Amino acid sequence: MNKEQIRSLFPITKEAVYLNNALQSPMNTLVHDSLQEHLKTELNPLGKKAFNRDHTRALLAKLLGGSANAYALVTSTGAGLGIVAQGLEINQGDNIVLPEREHWNNTFPWLNLKAKGVEVRFAKLNEDNSIDPEAIGKLIDDKTRVVTIAAVRFNSGFRANLRAIGELAHKNGALFVVDVAQAAGMVPIDVEKDQIDVMAGCGFKWLLGMHGTGFLYVSKKAAKMIKPVMPGMFAAQNAYNELAYYDDSRKYETGTIAYTLFNAWSAGLQLLLDIGVENIYEHALELSDLLIEGLQAKGYHIVTPTKKREERSAIVHFNTGDLEKTKALHQKLTANRVLLTLQAENIRVSPNFFTTKEEISIFLGLL
Repeated sequence: MNKEQIRSLFPITKEAVYLNNALQSPMNTLVHDSLQEHLKTELNPLGKKAFNRDHTRALLAKLLGGSANAYALVTSTGAGLGIVAQGLEINQGDNIVLPEREHWNNTFPWLNLKAKGVEVRFAKLNEDNSIDPEAIGKLIDDKTRVVTIAAVRFNSGFRANLRAIGELAHKNGALFVVDVAQAAGMVPIDVEKDQIDVMAGCGFKWLLGMHGTGFLYVSKKAAKMIKPVMPGMFAAQNAYNELAYYDDSRKYETGTIAYTLFNAWSAGLQLLLDIGVENIYEHALELSDLLIEGLQAKGYHIVTPTKKREERSAIVHFNTGDLEKTKALHQKLTANRVLLTLQAENIRVSPNFFTTKEEISIFLGLL
């Protein structure tokens, strides 16, 4: 599939320069058409087929590693991490280790455990907003039950060294939990190579789905340590007088989900497989090179860590040094149909595989 064919799948590219994928991916025609076909079966249920949960699980496993049954279908990243935090066997005096200023989906579920006497330890960021595995390792001890981190940080675009952090967690018998909302579909992830025990993500960002779609990966080892908290009809074998949970991640699923959305999402997952996440990531680095070079040349303050290329992603944060001027610049870009996010005091730029170098030039030319 060449550049023109890929861009033709995203109608927004004809109307604007879309640099807002960290907020959500624009709908592509494959997902749209799949959604419309499914809706037709709602109008006329003759010949309608049941939603195939296993198909979506299999696509996720091909993209992210592990077995298909290690994936539970959930509605969001927060729902997945909430299930884990509430189902984990954890006691007073135990602790959780994570970096400071993580996304709320990977902060609130753990802070909620403080009511049980669990300590939440925050590792400090470096001055450039990166984080060293050693900073996390210093906080881990024999009472650490979970080490958790975002694979890519929403507020800087920093890409964590998952393998190194996972090894530190496992040396002390802790579970390694990863929020991949801003990573899955954009950077290469392999749950086994990256030492991941638990992983949660959403469909509506880099995985080309819509709001209401998500997943929870739990390894066999971790599944023995995390109990289901909201079992529904898909969590166990059908029986009226006993609860026989599945012995894999299906036990974390509840009841009916938005089948229409999940069915359409599969088309987006297949597109990512066809293009290849390795190719997507290489393109992301090429574009971030251009962004960083251009922003530095124009004297803007770059919030994203830039020293190590392997710590970068498709997300770049910058500001003018003055909040009102940054807001005004964001308004100017929006008025010129360059779509991106004003995230706190920064402008967040997040191109994707359908973004061209010419579009990056258009963006830089408006600064």
